[in-house]
Amino acid sequence: MQLPTDFAIYIQGFAIATGLFFLLTLLAFALKWGFRFRLVGITSFMVVLTIGVFGLSLGLFQRVAIPGAVRYALVFDNAANNVVITIPATITEDQLTATLQQAAIDISPFGRLGGDNSQVSIRARALIHPEPGISVPLYLGQATKRVADREQEAVQVYIFSENLKKIADLTT
Repeated sequence: MQLPTDFAIYIQGFAIATGLFFLLTLLAFALKWGFRFRLVGITSFMVVLTIGVFGLSLGLFQRVAIPGAVRYALVFDNAANNVVITIPATITEDQLTATLQQAAIDISPFGRLGGDNSQVSIRARALIHPEPGISVPLYLGQATKRVADREQEAVQVYIFSENLKKIADLTT
């Protein structure tokens, strides 16, 4: 089942539910129901949930998309300064540059070890098959950035041209 990622829908639902519980609480106090104080707790909890969902909507899904980047898969991440991604062997140099920039921006700075001045290195590799039954990982490029930076301009990209030529020779 596909759930919507627009938090406005969830905020609206929680706000309506909170309002209904508030009205039910007022009705319980007017009619002196025995469980009216429990409804105060439920209404208060609904207010907290509504505020929490609103807080999540403020900045959870702000993703920068680099044009030309291809899909990649995370292969290794030591949560500090070393990340390895895998990319298709049919990638071009422009796509590789864009993919390394995309991966460098996607790597979350929050929770990384090493402080603000440390560098994180993202290496891109592809699997080549020089002979049937043999797979060899080949590193095609590397991107480095400071852990605290989220801007595209802060990413330095290095392309390993000789490895890209090896892939081109194997595919032709």
